[in-house]
Amino acid sequence: MNRLNVLLIDDEPERVQALKEALHSLGHHVVCQLPNTTHLNKRVEDTHPDIVIIDMDSPNRDTLESMSTMSKNNPRPIVFFAEQQNDRKTMSDAINAGVSAYISDGLQPDRVKAIMDTAIAHFDAHSSLRAELEKAKTQLADRKVIERAKGMLMKHQGCDEKQAFETLRKLAMDRGQKLPDVAQSVIDVLELTNGLSK
Repeated sequence: MNRLNVLLIDDEPERVQALKEALHSLGHHVVCQLPNTTHLNKRVEDTHPDIVIIDMDSPNRDTLESMSTMSKNNPRPIVFFAEQQNDRKTMSDAINAGVSAYISDGLQPDRVKAIMDTAIAHFDAHSSLRAELEKAKTQLADRKVIERAKGMLMKHQGCDEKQAFETLRKLAMDRGQKLPDVAQSVIDVLELTNGLSK
């Protein structure tokens, strides 16, 4: 594992020291240490850590909200060491808020490396899936726009589907724009034209 910049959240000085020593021995650097998750998103924005490690009794509502906001705006792998044994719902809520590895038996310095490796692998896999899902959603939305524009052109110009598509493709090439953007422009123009002609 390469040297990682770590944002550490813990309010127990002894635990902080133990974790810092474990991280230091692995060659990692703690760029920021906080007592709680208040302003977590802002601190991640400011310090650009590679990973966030949180060590506390249990994730409360504020902690879950802070992690969720960070995961949406500045996604990073999050390792959560819970000092208390928590129920399945608490663990599930934490994972839904962006936690990559949830350890419910507290911090054990000798396991830090394996846990961090696992968290990063989970985060990377999840990020790839999310990117693929977003890409699929975008492609579906683009296809819908193109189909709608073709339908409107066919009706407006009395042409068939192939001619309508060729019209869109030529417009896209002439304007140096993407096909879905041109299709949306055509929809906007034809809707306006149809609105005025009513």
